[in-house]
Amino acid sequence: MRMSVPSIAIVGSGPSGCYMAQTLRKAWPEAPITLFERLPVPYGLARYGVAPDHPGTKAITHQFARLFERENIRFCGNLEIGRDITLPALREHFDVVVLTLGLAGDTPLGIPGDTLPGILGAGRLTRLLNDHPEECESPPILGERVAIIGNGNVAIDLIRLLAKREDEFSGSDLSPQSLEWLRAQQVRQIEVIGRSPAAQAKCDTVMLRELSKLSGARFSLAPGAELGIAQQPAEQARLDALRELLEREQPAEGINVRLHFGKVPRQVLGQNSVERLRIAPSSGGEEQELMLDSLITAIGFNEHALQPLHRDSLYGDADLSCGRLDHGLYCAGWLRRGPRGTIPENRADARLVADAIIAAVNNDQLPLGKPGELALPAHALDYRAWQRIDRHEQQQAGSQRSRQKLRSRAAMLAVAHQQ
Repeated sequence: MRMSVPSIAIVGSGPSGCYMAQTLRKAWPEAPITLFERLPVPYGLARYGVAPDHPGTKAITHQFARLFERENIRFCGNLEIGRDITLPALREHFDVVVLTLGLAGDTPLGIPGDTLPGILGAGRLTRLLNDHPEECESPPILGERVAIIGNGNVAIDLIRLLAKREDEFSGSDLSPQSLEWLRAQQVRQIEVIGRSPAAQAKCDTVMLRELSKLSGARFSLAPGAELGIAQQPAEQARLDALRELLEREQPAEGINVRLHFGKVPRQVLGQNSVERLRIAPSSGGEEQELMLDSLITAIGFNEHALQPLHRDSLYGDADLSCGRLDHGLYCAGWLRRGPRGTIPENRADARLVADAIIAAVNNDQLPLGKPGELALPAHALDYRAWQRIDRHEQQQAGSQRSRQKLRSRAAMLAVAHQQ
């Protein structure tokens, strides 16, 4: 006899995974659905990838919490699929498995010298400032002169975080340790290098206008740079925001932020670490060198090298247009379509893949009947353990912070096991 609903495992509890669970729960109110997460805590990108001074964006986690508290979605944390439990074992016990692992690796520059010490990715830096337990043990040293490669929203986030004064972090979840790290860097100069002309920069206008509120940053165009002419209304809005930023009354002192548009990096130079960056016009032309102490790449994300599950090694009867990797195995979010889009766009992507899963089940294309249960290692954590961590972090927050995150896996586990 055919079972009426599928058993579902979702690997990754970030926004894509939570939106997937939300959509599939609406389709099948009685289906057993489990979200697996390698960290002891849920929410992935929303917790560790959104800038710590954007609490409004992080507030989406309140919506996700209702999945576990009211919608009978099971959370299984501190358990990595591919290491603690194999993917074949998971597929043996669930009718449908959806991978929503995201992309945690920073895309390398791919130019000579791009492996020198002193180069770090924007993803790593954002996780560090969000107290990710795998980044806090060995924080980098930036020095006074920093270059950021890229002019999308991630690059704008980094400019803002590096240039903000201490009192401007009120209401954020930036920890005292991360604030102390920022202070210790003593950044004086930030060079921002973007391939696109100013009008076509990949950042949102609202993000540019937020930079205008910084009291400790002085913005200027690089010598010879021009804002250019807009061709579309969105481009005009971007140029207006840039002019507002450049023409505002600049503070008497602060971090100097110099904007390079239409430029690409050609070579990183240095003996034992980053010392200089050679850049050139995107269309070709004379090169110039910038003196640096560190370089941050903000040009995109890819699959992390240490991740045990890699999408392209899982292809069977694949159709990525609907997220299918094989019969009963799907992927969604950035893992499906690449590192593009915001958290709301991940919701649309989850719906697209969920619709394909629902159609496959309704059209009898997937056999049902697997139990949706399997033996878990003793170190696995449930949602109640996360709630203990959550309460602890909020209780430890000072008057100017929304929470103070636990910064190591050991500290998380100690609180999780308190009774």
